[in-house]
Amino acid sequence: MPLISALISGIIFGIGLAMGGMLDPAKVVGFLNIFGIWDPSLAFVMGGGVMVNLIGYFMFIRRMDQPLCEARFHTPQNRSLDIPLLAGSVLFGIGWGMTGLCPGPAVASLLTNPSTGGLFLIALCAGLLAGKLILSQFRPA
Repeated sequence: MPLISALISGIIFGIGLAMGGMLDPAKVVGFLNIFGIWDPSLAFVMGGGVMVNLIGYFMFIRRMDQPLCEARFHTPQNRSLDIPLLAGSVLFGIGWGMTGLCPGPAVASLLTNPSTGGLFLIALCAGLLAGKLILSQFRPA
């Protein structure tokens, strides 16, 4: 059941990204171009997503002891700002600005533009493996 609910959620998310125009990297780059011709539409898509999540959180999640398809909620245990979190955030932002894609739209764009989405996901996986290797050099095993 968890896999089916994750699949359905992912399909709904992908459809929402496509309807909001977020599979077009130029749309994201236009949003980030605050000194040129700025495109604020991404802010409305993000705002809509935040609103839906806030409503869901306050109406359902906050009142539930456990999720419907899992034994417990999976929330982050580490709530501190540390160097790996900040470095990852900066690298994510740089990659998002350079490519106009992040993981969700890249997966969704595999159907509409497989060359761009596929290349991005290959680079993403390579970066994740490199990061894991780099971190393993600094953390005790």
